[in-house]
Amino acid sequence: MRVYNFAAGPSMLPLEVLEEAQRSLTDYNNSGMSIMECTHRGKVYEPVHSECISLIKELMGISDEYEVLLLQGGASTQFDAVPLNLMKTGKADYAVTGNFSSKAYKEAKKYGDARLAGSSEDKNFTYIPTQSELKFSDDADYFHYTANNTIFGSKWGYIPQTSAPLVCDMSSNIMSEVVDVNKFGLIYAGAQKNLGPAGVTLVIVRKDLIGNQMEICPTMLKYSIHAKNNSLYNTPPTFAIYMMMLNLRRVKALGGIVEMEKVNKAKAQLLYDFLDNSTFYTNPVRKDSRSIMNVTFTTPNADLDDACVKGATAAGLCNLKGHRLVGGMRASIYNSMPTEGVQALVDFLAKFEQANK
Repeated sequence: MRVYNFAAGPSMLPLEVLEEAQRSLTDYNNSGMSIMECTHRGKVYEPVHSECISLIKELMGISDEYEVLLLQGGASTQFDAVPLNLMKTGKADYAVTGNFSSKAYKEAKKYGDARLAGSSEDKNFTYIPTQSELKFSDDADYFHYTANNTIFGSKWGYIPQTSAPLVCDMSSNIMSEVVDVNKFGLIYAGAQKNLGPAGVTLVIVRKDLIGNQMEICPTMLKYSIHAKNNSLYNTPPTFAIYMMMLNLRRVKALGGIVEMEKVNKAKAQLLYDFLDNSTFYTNPVRKDSRSIMNVTFTTPNADLDDACVKGATAAGLCNLKGHRLVGGMRASIYNSMPTEGVQALVDFLAKFEQANK
């Protein structure tokens, strides 16, 4: 029996996508080989690679001014790749609004003058600074922020305005709602939340920002090398890219990101409405900063939190335990989480509340 998987990542994948992959696992497209066995430079795999990139461009409305790269190393590798490629004058602005943006900021300081443009650490990352609270440098090469805070359950409800190119880590909200890519210099995202399985990292970078990397930049981190080689400089994670392609076909068939946004906001509203109307559960995030992907909440005490997680797991609602930095519970309701799963969670939480008041 399949369960509802509320994990922050790797997250659940649509059953129909998994079943399609299953059918191709031992013999892909009558090639006599598994898709995992096909050479990345052969005629069997090449259409998969091309279609995946094409779907990304189509779904996100990406113009020819950008390169779409399918890389490895996860979003965490981009914490180093971004400054190594974009710090032309050695200066950059960063906003720290959670664990991963903090890590990105710390990495950037190794390569130049990374400046803190804004932070929400003073209130344990439970809000996002407003535009007026951000302090930008006049000479920054870029401004980096993390759009959605996976661990603490907050998100940026606006796109910051600054004269420097915007660099955004969208790992936990990519394709969850419509975004104007043209407002960004670079977007990156690990695939394992909304795009597909772990193993591939999406980088969307404006072409005029490519080719100015530091001399110390390793070859494998140079955007120019991967752009020149169509993300085939070395062996890419072919199976992960294949799975991403299948998943993006599904997103397109469902109506694209416009429809994904409608469903995602409705799912989040369903859960937040329940939590807000409860005297038992608490969500710590300021309402204007709440994530629609990762919903954090607690019961009156840690023992009840543990009991709630155990009871939910027994009911087929898995991986609700909150991150160790926060505690409590976290429901990650990415694109592939159906509305029925969120409703099942709300029903369980209601019963648990009645039994433990």
